[in-house]
Amino acid sequence: MPPPPALLRIALEVPDTEAEGPGRRYAVWVQGCPLRCPGCCNPDLLPFRGGRAVAPAELAARVVATPGIEGLTLLGGEPFAQAAPLAEVAEQVRAAGLSVMVFSGFTLEALRARADAARLLAATDLLVDGPYDARRPDTRRRWVGSTNQRTLALTDRYDPQSPRFFAPREVELRLVNGRLIVNGWPAPLGLP
Repeated sequence: MPPPPALLRIALEVPDTEAEGPGRRYAVWVQGCPLRCPGCCNPDLLPFRGGRAVAPAELAARVVATPGIEGLTLLGGEPFAQAAPLAEVAEQVRAAGLSVMVFSGFTLEALRARADAARLLAATDLLVDGPYDARRPDTRRRWVGSTNQRTLALTDRYDPQSPRFFAPREVELRLVNGRLIVNGWPAPLGLP
């Protein structure tokens, strides 16, 4: 009998957003990050404890069943800290014709040096890589926090030089079960 699939630790799901990648997307924030970038915009997601346990097939089914979305965006925390179960999700999402975008504090070069990252990388269309650097805010590109981070096309599905990658930043506010959910990346005060 095969072992049970590894469960994901999920902090938040937003099933319909335009602030976390190209087009309408299903965004998933994972719980836990080993990097601890100073000024992290999601400090509550750093501990590996917390969030809720979700089976990869269950999450993939929710994403695929969401009407009108272009793809899935994985954020964190650090998605590559849960690379194996997220690879299962990404593969199922891609098999359904949707795109996959992943935000990682690791560089692509560091990820390629890790055997456990290969499968998730292979199922990723767009990768935003590099640690967040609060001293280097990026006000030109969408979805990117600091100028050292790169938006890398790992397939030919997207062109990171497209004008839609350079539109103004967005923030979305939602009231869900009495809880205010804020996602996106606001421009720092005094910057465009």
